[in-house]
Amino acid sequence: MKIFFLLLFTLICLKADNEYSLRIAYGKATMSDFSEIMVGNWQGHPKDLYVASFDGGYLLKKEYDGMPLDIYAKAGYSHYDEDGMRPNRHEINAYIKLYWSFESLDRAVRFGFGEGFSYTSAILYTEWLEATQEKDTNSKFLNYLDVSLDMNLGKITAHKALEGVYVGWALKHRSGIFGLINNVRRGGSNYNTFYVEITF
Repeated sequence: MKIFFLLLFTLICLKADNEYSLRIAYGKATMSDFSEIMVGNWQGHPKDLYVASFDGGYLLKKEYDGMPLDIYAKAGYSHYDEDGMRPNRHEINAYIKLYWSFESLDRAVRFGFGEGFSYTSAILYTEWLEATQEKDTNSKFLNYLDVSLDMNLGKITAHKALEGVYVGWALKHRSGIFGLINNVRRGGSNYNTFYVEITF
């Protein structure tokens, strides 16, 4: 936990410039599936399964085709706390993420959608549990989605030093896309996280 707060402090102190991004996040597993979470239905998990993650990104295109749309290439590392059910797990992922800034809100709020792949050191407990209940299979390699909503603290507070510092919510989603990847139909996972991200 001390490392988490140290990284948070470091990110806030970096100067914003928008070519690179760094994000630290912390969150908890949910039993709700992707579509339920998108409409605000978050069901808690019976176990205290947590994730702490660190993602870095590089800006590929700013304001694509004149729209308030930025495109990043991203990669990250996550540590999963399995609540003593089994040894903790580790994940690496890589994905392309699009950020749409709402012009009606002076671009102070962004919606993000990322797509890529995820590889874990071993099967996550929540994925094993769902697959067992659904009589499905598991895989360490799965599709990865990263959906987020955040706000630019510099614009919200009118404080220049915080320009390019974002706080928000993100969903970390692993799945087999209904069996398209490694025949995994129901053995995925969803983690709701809260994060700080900076661009510099």
